[in-house]
Amino acid sequence: MGHVVYYSIGVSQPITPAEPLPPLPQIPRGALVVIEGRAPIWRYGMAFHLLHGSPAGAIAVFDPRLGAVVIASHNPSWREGQVIEMDIPCE
Repeated sequence: MGHVVYYSIGVSQPITPAEPLPPLPQIPRGALVVIEGRAPIWRYGMAFHLLHGSPAGAIAVFDPRLGAVVIASHNPSWREGQVIEMDIPCE
C-alpha cells in the first residue's frame, strides 16, 4: 500500500481555534496521511490546509466505523472516496 503516516489532531477537552495543531509528522513524498482523533470539524479543516503544502500524495480521515476514507489524492495508488480498512495503531 505504500507509506502510511498517521497525524493525530484529537483533543480531550474543549478548545478554541487559537489552539495550535500538533506539528506534522515526517511525511515521505507521495505518502498517504491519515488524520485521526476526536476534534471539532474546524480543526480538521485547519489540518487539511496545513497538509496542502506537504509532500503527501493523498490525505484520508479516519472513521472508526469504516477505516480511512481518502478525501484528496494526487497519487494513483489512492482515489478520492476510497475506503481503506485499517485500525489506528495504539500510541
